[in-house]
Amino acid sequence: MFGSGRLRLAEQYAAWLAGEGVVRGVIGPREVPRLWDRHLLGCAVVSEAVSEDVSVADVGSGAGLPGLVLAIARPDLTVTLIEPLLRRTTFLQEVVDDLGLTNVEVVRARAEELHGQRTFDVVTSRAVAALDKLLGWCVPLTAPDGAVLAMKGGRAAEEIAAATKAWRRLQCTEPEVLTVGAALEPPTTLVRVVRRRHGVRG
Repeated sequence: MFGSGRLRLAEQYAAWLAGEGVVRGVIGPREVPRLWDRHLLGCAVVSEAVSEDVSVADVGSGAGLPGLVLAIARPDLTVTLIEPLLRRTTFLQEVVDDLGLTNVEVVRARAEELHGQRTFDVVTSRAVAALDKLLGWCVPLTAPDGAVLAMKGGRAAEEIAAATKAWRRLQCTEPEVLTVGAALEPPTTLVRVVRRRHGVRG
């Protein structure tokens, strides 16, 4: 999951989360014992669904999950962490600087503030909002033929059913459920939605 030289960076990031992340309220203290299984490894496997050398935006990045983990695991990716809260973006920028990650940009903004300004090949999110609302924020940031990858749990099918009007209105493909990280317990569940090119159906 973390290739040569990248595990050390992941360990540094974990130390930030367990230390300053808790002190600043970026992550809850109860999450510290499961940082690796639930957070770092659970997010790193999202890379299985991401092509090489693409741009990624992580909406509502929070503590950097999954965006910062993807940037650590995959130096070929260009990752933009989008987060509206100052204390979180300050934390993220300090981590990026400390780890020397040159493939990461931290942007303090709400996703909708960037609509019409920037697009990305892949847009990720984790624990941000229900899928119907999330698609409204993420799809306009997604390039044509690009994908939204939303980390979801056992209620993925329910959220897909509730989001039917949203993905049709936004001219996306029908959402599909992907399971990545087969070696993990539990594996990570993603909902993948592709933004169609204008006028293309199916």
